[in-house]
Amino acid sequence: MLDVILCIAVEHDLKLVVLAAIICILGSWLSFRLFDRGLRDRGLITLGWNFLAATAAGSSVWSTHFIAILAFKTGAPVSFDPVLTIVSLLIAIGSIFVGMAATSLPIPFSAAAGGTLVGLGIAAMHYAGMNAYHIEGLVNWSRTFVIASVIVSIAASILALELMKRERTTARPEKAAGIFALGIIGLHFTGMAAMTVTPLVLRGMSVEQGSYLAMAMAIALACLVIAGTGLTSFVIDHRMRSDSDRKLCRMALYDSLTGLPNRPNFTDKLLAAIDHSNRTGEGFACIGMDLDRFKEINDLRGHAAGDAVLGEVGERLASLKSDRLFVARLGGDEFAVICRCMNDKLVFEDMMQIKNALVRPITLGDGTEVSIGVSLGAAFYPADAPDAQELVSRADLAMYRAKASPITSICFYDSCMDEVVRQRKALAADLKNALANGELELFYQVQNAVDTEEVIGFEVLLRWRHPVRGMVSPVDFIPIAEESGLIMDIGRWVLQTACEQASRWPNDLRIAVNLSPIQLSDPKLPAMVRMVLEETGLAPNRLELELTESSIIENRERTLSLLLQVKALGVTIALDDFGTGYSSLETLRTFPFNKIKLDRSFMNQIEESPQARAIIRAVLAIGKSMDVPVLAEGVETRSQLEILRQEGCDAMQGYLLGRPVPHDDIVASFGSGDEVGGRRVATLRAIIKTTAEPQVRHASLAS
Repeated sequence: MLDVILCIAVEHDLKLVVLAAIICILGSWLSFRLFDRGLRDRGLITLGWNFLAATAAGSSVWSTHFIAILAFKTGAPVSFDPVLTIVSLLIAIGSIFVGMAATSLPIPFSAAAGGTLVGLGIAAMHYAGMNAYHIEGLVNWSRTFVIASVIVSIAASILALELMKRERTTARPEKAAGIFALGIIGLHFTGMAAMTVTPLVLRGMSVEQGSYLAMAMAIALACLVIAGTGLTSFVIDHRMRSDSDRKLCRMALYDSLTGLPNRPNFTDKLLAAIDHSNRTGEGFACIGMDLDRFKEINDLRGHAAGDAVLGEVGERLASLKSDRLFVARLGGDEFAVICRCMNDKLVFEDMMQIKNALVRPITLGDGTEVSIGVSLGAAFYPADAPDAQELVSRADLAMYRAKASPITSICFYDSCMDEVVRQRKALAADLKNALANGELELFYQVQNAVDTEEVIGFEVLLRWRHPVRGMVSPVDFIPIAEESGLIMDIGRWVLQTACEQASRWPNDLRIAVNLSPIQLSDPKLPAMVRMVLEETGLAPNRLELELTESSIIENRERTLSLLLQVKALGVTIALDDFGTGYSSLETLRTFPFNKIKLDRSFMNQIEESPQARAIIRAVLAIGKSMDVPVLAEGVETRSQLEILRQEGCDAMQGYLLGRPVPHDDIVASFGSGDEVGGRRVATLRAIIKTTAEPQVRHASLAS
């Protein structure tokens, strides 16, 4: 070791030694950064990075070697063999490339094998270069130092490449480059210490050393140019990867339509807020948010308009002037907010700021303006919920309470809301067994001709006679059935049972069965209707299927195709609840309706409101012009019936002439009158009018 130190200090020009060391360190760092990039890829890309790393490493090792040789004070004239000098460079690059490629293989001991190849190649480069270095004097070699130099080269290369294979090691390229650079320097100066020169010819040292310095600088510059190629490739790739990573990160954490954080991002922030609250005791609020009337805009104006609305909503929410708020879009028209505050008043102010930002009209691309509303519900952590899932769930409960309220669109969570949810879950669990336990039954409400009051048919109404709760309103259990998917089985049972019962009647009166929107999404609906008619023997013209316009607007083309198939069976189709929601002339023109049912809400106003009467008159005119009969629902007084008669309405349904009654009462009424004629009708009407309905007003399957 002392001989090596003396060799460096006494027999070398230290300025060139420092230059050689700098070239060695920089080249090693660059080469191992490039090699590290290759380890992250596969196939030809890995080989490409390995070649760049080997070129950078080989050129820097070769430059280090020859600059250090130029720094050696021989005391005698020297010359270089150009061919052997170039060969030594190729040996360095080739051996390092092969060694790195071997290290990249996913096999045991690959780093040891690759390090051995690299170490031997660098040693071969060194001694090939020394053979190209011709000195006018006697040169003696120490075998011990030569062997030691080769061992140093191999050991340093193996250690460096082993370190690169350890994926969890921090700063591994820098550490590996340091070990590799020490190995190169150790190899060179140990090898130089192995050489003893006895000059045969003396020379002027000042002139020679000046020319050596110029040559060393030229070699260093050439090395930097070569290494610069690899560095440029690395920088370009790093920039491209950084840009791609940023884009992928944004795609993973932000919503592309609104630019707001998405659900995974919100979840991470929520968990972080909970962790911070647990450590500091500072609570916060989670706000659930849902847009009102967005589905109507999306359905009526198209998805492009819906996207434009969401984009504008995102911009307005992003521009909110509150440092307390973190706003995210969870999906569709559902948003969520983390408010870093526990003060009810401040949270309410932030919710009002959100509401005020969104209620302003939104201008679409065609210049039209649309308005939306927003419902907001807040829950506090840890006061209202023990964890993230419960917190979000209870904020949603408050939001749905606000959405259902006619008074306010902002609501704070209250523990009594959980009782409502528990009741709903219990009802859903009971509904699963209701069909199998025979708790569901059908009621029938009479439909009459307006002019003669003759019975022309019945609407089939579903009832649930719960063994504990008694009669459960369809308003309560039909939405649960639709959400749980039970509506498909229940709907089939209603259709099957109604057709079976009606097929045994001693007349040809028509029955009207409501269809759920979910049933209209089933492509097997026409086949199911045909099968039920075949199994029950009911004439197709005695079956009428009722549906609302809101149930067909989501996929008009598919629904039209299904209805045409159903109508081809001989079944009639009625448009229910006309005059509310989505009612449009385009729907009447496009779809094959055989009847229009005027919504019951018009009957409540027909006696006092000229506007309601005008609307009814207009609907009746539309029906006559299209040769489609109109049935008015909700008729409860003689005055209402007389107005309908004056306006020329075709049919009616309501408590005036008949309440919903069980099937047995219908059958009994058939038996109590004549088989045909007015007497049968009169007797039937009397029984229906005097039979009380059990505490339920709206009872159709769809309501």
